[in-house]
Formats: sequence, C-alpha cells, structure tokens
Amino acid sequence: MLRLAVATDAETLARIREPLADRGIEAVHVPTRERAQPLGEPIAEEPFDVGFVYPPRLMEGGVADALLDVPWVNDRAAVLRSRNKAGAIARLGAAGVPTPRTVHVSNPVGAAELRAVFERFDPPVVVKPNSTTRGVGVAKAHDLDSFLGICDYLELVHAYRATGDRSFLVQEYLPDATDYRAMVVDGEYVGCVERRLPVDARAAGRWKHNVHRGAVADGVALPAARRDLAEEAAAALDIEWLGVDLLATGDRAVVTETNARPTVDDAAKYERRQPDTAVGGPLGLRRGRCRPSGSPGRTRSRGRRC
Repeated sequence: MLRLAVATDAETLARIREPLADRGIEAVHVPTRERAQPLGEPIAEEPFDVGFVYPPRLMEGGVADALLDVPWVNDRAAVLRSRNKAGAIARLGAAGVPTPRTVHVSNPVGAAELRAVFERFDPPVVVKPNSTTRGVGVAKAHDLDSFLGICDYLELVHAYRATGDRSFLVQEYLPDATDYRAMVVDGEYVGCVERRLPVDARAAGRWKHNVHRGAVADGVALPAARRDLAEEAAAALDIEWLGVDLLATGDRAVVTETNARPTVDDAAKYERRQPDTAVGGPLGLRRGRCRPSGSPGRTRSRGRRC
C-alpha cells in the first residue's frame, strides 16, 4: 500500500482518506507546524511514498521536505508559482490566457506613480496583496483618495523588515461577473463550482465570493470554452493539481487567480463524482507510475514523480 503524507488536517483529508484507501493508498496527516521537531530525528515513525500538498508555511515545509524525502503532488515550486499572484498572471498572459487588466506595484512607490496607476482604470479598482489567500486584505477603491489610503496601509505593513513580499496588485473590477472555481487534475478538467453570496449579503454591499468569507459554492456544468480556459491555465503554470478561479461576464471570461493547495470539495460538486481522482491522477494511479516503498523496481527521485 502506498503511504501519502498529507500536510494539512482539514476537509480534504477527511474526504480523500476512505476513497484512497479503496485504491491502495493510506492517507496520513503529518503535522508540520505548531510543533517542536528535532532536526536529527524522523518527522514520522514510518516512511512515506508521496507528499500531498507541499506545506502552507514554506520554512516548515523545507524541514518536512528534507525529513520526509518524498516527491510531492504540487511541490514547493508549484505552490510558489501559484501563490505569487503577479507572477502567475504574467505567465498566463504570456501564454495567451486571458486575465484581468492588472498592475503589479512593488513598494515603496511614490504618490505620483500610484495616482498614475489608478488613472489607468475605470474605478472602482480592486487592490489585493500579492501573496495572501482566502480574500485576506483584498479591498475595493471607488476614488483616488480611498485608493491612496489603502496603499498607505499596505506600505506600513511592507515597512516591517520581516515582510517577505512587499508588493500588491491593482486590478480592474468586473461588476456582476459570475465567479467559478474550476478544478484541473493532470491537465484535465474534472469539475467546477459557482461561488455566490447570499442575497442578504449582496444587499448589504458585500462583493467578495470567497467561501471562507461566507459565499456558497454549488456544483455547476462549466461551458466547454471555459473548461478549456482552466486547462490552459494549468498547462501554462505547469501545475498538476490546480484550482482555477474564473470571472465571467457576457462573452468574456478571465482567470483571476489560481490555487495550488485547493480543498477537495464534496463529491456531489464534481461531475465525475470522484474527488479522490484529484489525488489519484498526480499520484499516477491511472498510469501505474507509483509503487509502494520497498517494491521491486521502485526508485525515489526528488523533485520528480515516483
């Protein structure tokens, strides 16, 4: 049986554990944070064959990576390619994948340059930190003074020496757009949810569609052209297991962000009703790429699929 080291103990592990066990894979949580780990000792009592997905804290991930010594479904480089919003949008644009009009701002930047950035758009504009997730720090500015005030707060945060990423994005706002999260596994679209705010939240002026901030996600059938768009985004970023965020309005659809550490959702929200396929594809279940530890002919090669 293959042993899968799962870096987070959340909904994904609960949903994949049983179906993966039916396919000969034991999914086990390996804590990588909020613990004291002697660096000369194993991080787990028994060895693992594959990691899923590279830990969310990169420093702790480096320790886990060294001590586990396994290939990852989405390794550190893949997670960073997705987490760096500006870098991902630049890669997507270079590959011909449509994205929102975006300006990447690296602090410190003067007021005159920020004013010029704001004037490139028809307000409101969306301002988002480059490396956060779950909608953290994302704001909408309707006028120049509000925009500059948001930028002031970001500069205060970025002035702290330990801040690793001192940049943010300014993007066009797409009113009344439909928000989708499409899942792509091993280059192939496997399902999609539409994220909606409750009626009362919209009436109160809320506009963020993040599930962690109260939006509801329902499984939907994504049109073929938008399925292709999600697959093109995953190919451009070269990430096997990817959540692709799409905004669609009228005939236009754009990729706004991607997530290389997406949650495996409820099975009913996947068209194939197989959320474990999201792990099985990259692990090589469909192609016989992986063999358990100690199996004849199995070699472990860091940075590659086993």
